[in-house]
Amino acid sequence: MKQYALLIAVGALLAPAVDSKLADRSRIVKARQQKDGGRYLDNGSPIAGPSYRSRRRDIEQNIERKQTAIEKKEQRKAKEAKAPWKMNIPTEREADVKMLDETPEEFQRKLSSQLTGCCYTYQGYDAATMCATYGQDCESGETPSHDSGDEDCSHDGLSFIGISFSVNTANGNPYSYQLCDQFPVENIIDRNYDYIMSMDEDGWLVGGGYKTFDYSGKMPYIDSSHTEVVRIGNMDPNSGGTSIDQVYSAMESITFAPFSIFPEYLKAGGGHHSGDNDDDGEGEAPSSDVTLVVSIVDTYEDDNSYSSYETFLEDLFDALDAVGGGPCMDDDDTDPHVSMSRGVKFWSSTHATSYYYEANLEIAVWQAMYPNGVPIGSNGYAAFPPGRGGSKVYVGYGNLYFFFDRSNITKAFMPNRDLTDNEKYYATLYKSSDVSSFYSSVTTIGFDYAGSHDDGDDDCSYEHNAYNWHASMAMHDMTDGWSLPPNCMQEGETFFGIPLSRSSSSKLQSTNSFQEQFDFEIFADRNNTYVDSFGTNHGWLVGEEPGNAIGSIVDKDTAHIPIFYAGTTNANMGGLSLSNMIKVAKTIDFGTLYIKPAFVYVDGNGHVKLQFEMDPNSALGYLYDNLCKELGITWNYESPYNTYGAYTNCAMHAASDRASYGCGPEGANSGGFCPQMTIAYSPRFYDEDSAAAYLEKCNDYVDYWRSLYPSGVAVGTSSFCPDGGCMGLFLNRYDLYQVFKPDLGGSWVEYNGASMPPTFSPAPTWKGGCDEPHNFHLDKCFRKRYKPKASAVAWDALGTVGQFSVLLVVFMAVTLSISIFLARARKKRRRGESYLGFFFRDLTRKKKSRRRKKNRDLEESMLPETSSRRSKSRSRRSSSRSRSKSRRSSSKGRSASSSGRSKSKDRRRSSSRPKSSSRGGEREESTKRQQLV
Repeated sequence: MKQYALLIAVGALLAPAVDSKLADRSRIVKARQQKDGGRYLDNGSPIAGPSYRSRRRDIEQNIERKQTAIEKKEQRKAKEAKAPWKMNIPTEREADVKMLDETPEEFQRKLSSQLTGCCYTYQGYDAATMCATYGQDCESGETPSHDSGDEDCSHDGLSFIGISFSVNTANGNPYSYQLCDQFPVENIIDRNYDYIMSMDEDGWLVGGGYKTFDYSGKMPYIDSSHTEVVRIGNMDPNSGGTSIDQVYSAMESITFAPFSIFPEYLKAGGGHHSGDNDDDGEGEAPSSDVTLVVSIVDTYEDDNSYSSYETFLEDLFDALDAVGGGPCMDDDDTDPHVSMSRGVKFWSSTHATSYYYEANLEIAVWQAMYPNGVPIGSNGYAAFPPGRGGSKVYVGYGNLYFFFDRSNITKAFMPNRDLTDNEKYYATLYKSSDVSSFYSSVTTIGFDYAGSHDDGDDDCSYEHNAYNWHASMAMHDMTDGWSLPPNCMQEGETFFGIPLSRSSSSKLQSTNSFQEQFDFEIFADRNNTYVDSFGTNHGWLVGEEPGNAIGSIVDKDTAHIPIFYAGTTNANMGGLSLSNMIKVAKTIDFGTLYIKPAFVYVDGNGHVKLQFEMDPNSALGYLYDNLCKELGITWNYESPYNTYGAYTNCAMHAASDRASYGCGPEGANSGGFCPQMTIAYSPRFYDEDSAAAYLEKCNDYVDYWRSLYPSGVAVGTSSFCPDGGCMGLFLNRYDLYQVFKPDLGGSWVEYNGASMPPTFSPAPTWKGGCDEPHNFHLDKCFRKRYKPKASAVAWDALGTVGQFSVLLVVFMAVTLSISIFLARARKKRRRGESYLGFFFRDLTRKKKSRRRKKNRDLEESMLPETSSRRSKSRSRRSSSRSRSKSRRSSSKGRSASSSGRSKSKDRRRSSSRPKSSSRGGEREESTKRQQLV
């Protein structure tokens, strides 16, 4: 080896020297130069740098244009044009190859559209194909159906005659009726969530209802507690129902005595969705209904062998038959009970036991207060129906009411007699007496309240395990209670979403139109062609008509797409305050939200929904990712982060969740991102064929929308989000509160039909200041353009009383001025002169100065005149006469020095007063004057 190394070293020394350097293009330039160092030996084309790249791009574009021209020529040769949903869709491999062949401009255009459009992959799919792609069934019609069993009754209904237990409380809806002074129902509900974990979206149906901005986000309904006496059902006579006029006529033709109600017990029961669709059921809390059982006491009038209640039922059914009532009403009375809440989930079986004990102990007190029952009523006033401008009437006791739906009393029917002294005592006991003795004396429950449970086993035990929570629970059934994540102590319905509702004259309660791209009215089966009834009190969520035959709650259009459920706004219970939600949302820079309908189907809970395409690469998917990153709960060792440090434990989405984990063929089906709109809760179709026909009809319209918007559409109107693609913050599905524009374009309050322009935006300003239209929405520019006048601010500061006082003073001043002018004009205007002429003459005339006349009596001497005084007085009078001829002397005693006056003056003076010829007379007169003084 040493020999070889030596040979290599020697060879290296003997080898000639060679210049070495890194390869560059100088050798090419040198080879292309002439011997004399002149110009290049080519056409001057660049071989590197920007000019070289630009020339190459031009060549590629020319080739691409030629290829595009060939493809267009081939397409024109096609004999039949295919609909968008019948076009051939390239495979993933073909699409990748085509992308490689695209020019940079075309590729950049498609790349930017990932945030301004959506849903390119399945443009050629129709609704039926999309439904199968998402793993749903839109054709078979295998959905829950309903048959009333009466061939003459086309469909059921929810209208009824009953007794109301509605109360108006401080924590409830301020518009709730006060129709029950006997039972403090608010004492048997759990508003503080001490025992109950969650309920359906309606929450407590008793105890005063819910006010707006409640932490729980429940529907802001009035108290609708009641017990049915007779179910009228369908209100359409053409479908076997009974009209409202027929019900009124029948009730007015009969009489009834006041009925007494006895509280029995409170129980759990009713089959509802248990475990929130958790098939494993490990530690999951079941859900059920909470019901108050009551009974109507049998009382007998005038020694009648039949009770008043039995006589009333018999007379009512006869009266309804006489007015032509339909077969859809019940043939017998119902079991008296009060539905308090549905879909209730307790923290554990121990919490449930404690709640039922506390509630039934309260009922035991009521039983002690009313041992023989009590007529229900109030000493107040109310208007029926509410909110229609009707005059309030005295409520009284023992009334029956007609409920068009559970939240809408349209008429009250009074009993045929007043209360007896004994009945009146009990009816006014709670409001007019001290009942603390009843509460202190009742310490045990003397009745059995072990009602039914979902599984029929009263001894079953369970406990909610918050760590069984998973991200897919965001796909929630709103008719059931939530399963809350760890450290969340109260449920909430607040969410971020896309508003889709529209105003319509057919809706009882109006709302602003938030979009004009889709008309969802076509989804509502108003004539009950396919749908017999609904499994809940809610009908079509895209807006219910007043006077609908089924008797569903008449709601305004609440169409929307929920994106992110933020949970309760109660920070003390683990939630995030409403103001902090708004702060965080204002900082998220999301693009214009595009949506595209996919298909209509019935989900596993029996609800009809409109599915929108789930595109994880769209602006909507990007928004969901950022909401999870900033407001999601800590899960799987990943925590959220935002600039305000405001977080929640009650969001139904994990910080690690992403749009790519959502539903559909492009998602992993393990996350909470699945854009859907609920059309109706639990519609009951006549049969499977009716369900299949309904879905086919709906999906025909979806196909039309898919062809109309192949790349999706950003919804909005000319007055609401005119550029489209806005996000809204909902207090519940009923109330849209805040709206956020894309691209940090600002936000504004949109609540209860009121709207204000955007007044906040963290976006950078354009050049030109507030004169630039792009800056009009900025807070500074908005306040500058719409700054109120100082006079307007001062006028508003006066308030109603101050403004009225100012107007009253001005009115009084004007009327007083007019009165003074008229009085002056009547006195001084000339004959034939008009009031207007006198006004101008009086306004322009010059006023003459007046001289004040002295009182001559003051010039008379009050003391007796001596010789010296008389001489001084005469000299004074003489000088006075020389200064003014107009001055006259009133003294009766004149000296001889005054004889120089004119004769006419002496004549007037002699005729007016007698002259005194002697000085003695002057002294006598002066003495008399002095005596008078």
